[in-house]
Amino acid sequence: MALYEHVFLARQDMSAQQVDALVEQYKGVIEANGGKVGRVENWGLKSLTYRINKNRKAHYALMDIDAPAAAVHEVERQMRINEDVLRYMTIAVEAHEEGPSAMMQKRDRDDRPRRDGDRPDRGDRGDRGDRGPREGGRESFGDRPRRPREDRA
Repeated sequence: MALYEHVFLARQDMSAQQVDALVEQYKGVIEANGGKVGRVENWGLKSLTYRINKNRKAHYALMDIDAPAAAVHEVERQMRINEDVLRYMTIAVEAHEEGPSAMMQKRDRDDRPRRDGDRPDRGDRGDRGDRGPREGGRESFGDRPRRPREDRA
């Protein structure tokens, strides 16, 4: 039997329990066709990069599958029929990863570098930074009298 990672996206208006029921339904299909489902991860409701069938968000779920190709084809066929499944992708892998997937690993924000690099804080230098006052501004007109404004009739 081959090893697969299977990810699918379910509609945003489904509850978490309904998504879990979908996972159990597809897990039953795989087991009925002679396969096994290892790790199952529910990644939760996430924003989509672009709208899919008028949905801006979707529930993501991952399944590690050890099954014959016929079982995977049957699951994909049922997902094409089901209107609650927006997208799915099945990838053949050499071995399943141990531990949580990259989506489930908690990232520490303190470990990531800041976006502004090592720029010092601007502090009390004002909005012009360290460049000083503006040259050539209104102050340079000094002794020129103002022209009276002409109103058009």
